[in-house]
Amino acid sequence: MDFRDCYGRDPEGSWRAPGRVNLIGEHTDYNDGFVLPFALAQGVTVTAARRDDGVLELRSLQSPDALRVTDPEPGRVTGWAAYAAGVAWALRKAGYDVGGASILIDSDLPQGAGLSSSAALECAVALALCDLYGIEVPRPELARIAQRAENDFVGMPCGIMDQSASLLCTEGHALLLDCRSGLSAQVPLDLTGLSLLVIDTRAQHELVDGGYAARRAACEEAARLLGVPALRDVEDLAAALRALDDPVLRRRTQHVVTDDHRVQAAVGLLRAGAVAEVGALLTASHLSLRDQFEVSWPEADVAVEEAVRAGARGARMVGGGFGGSVIALVPADRAEGVRAAVTVAYADRGWEAPRFTDAVPSAGAHRVS
Repeated sequence: MDFRDCYGRDPEGSWRAPGRVNLIGEHTDYNDGFVLPFALAQGVTVTAARRDDGVLELRSLQSPDALRVTDPEPGRVTGWAAYAAGVAWALRKAGYDVGGASILIDSDLPQGAGLSSSAALECAVALALCDLYGIEVPRPELARIAQRAENDFVGMPCGIMDQSASLLCTEGHALLLDCRSGLSAQVPLDLTGLSLLVIDTRAQHELVDGGYAARRAACEEAARLLGVPALRDVEDLAAALRALDDPVLRRRTQHVVTDDHRVQAAVGLLRAGAVAEVGALLTASHLSLRDQFEVSWPEADVAVEEAVRAGARGARMVGGGFGGSVIALVPADRAEGVRAAVTVAYADRGWEAPRFTDAVPSAGAHRVS
């Protein structure tokens, strides 16, 4: 089925936005910290044409639903369509005069795998609507508009990382993003002799179920008690931990502060060409996410343990947590062994077989036709 089959007319163009893997720096974005994502080759493609009546027609090749949205407002649109409708709403709220559109969505990103299919959808729709209506929006601002769609329309209090990665990443690089200033830098990610293996643990995650919001609220409370604007501003971690009476807030603070430092260490190693040495930072980040931030899950812990045992230089869960994927930095000649070891470990536990993808640092969102 193509656009003409759905809408009975030709499209005006197609736009594609990638998913992302965050190499390191998890739950640091909404703490005004640093992240280091890169774009995937997999993503979301939006094919679209203008409508002159202001209506948004939304269809997805991954869903049987066909929706017409006449007046997008928070709470009126749910499910996958909310991410698309929310972008139109956020663009209009930002003062951009975007009208209606017929939109067909296709994706080769697995939903619920923690690879940011939602941000890819938002960014593809944002590019499409801007191009259709001749609107020039700087990419960092467009990322903030897409983030607002997810925060205020969908109701998921994400940070700015996923939208920035989808819009700003370049091929062969990771994106060092300062989530406070919005400033970014491209960092070479040369995988010669190595593979970045994404392991979809097949444990679906839903970040709108409250666990993510609870972690964000805890971080904000810790920052308030410490008298800093955000946990990024903690300079003396030991003193901060002594000042917090609540053991949960201490654990959340320890993770955020140390993962911010791991991002900076990883950038130094990548710029020095010591990519394999980043592996130890990945594993340390996973242990912190498991023990201090408490967002890991059994399938991820097993995948990390088995990957490292089989020769990975390091591995960690990626995404917001509670399900999704693991990334492993693997010498190229060990990749098949890592795949086999994780697969056997899952089978031994009666779990659904994991899925594997070679993650190739790819280009950000763009018009494809």
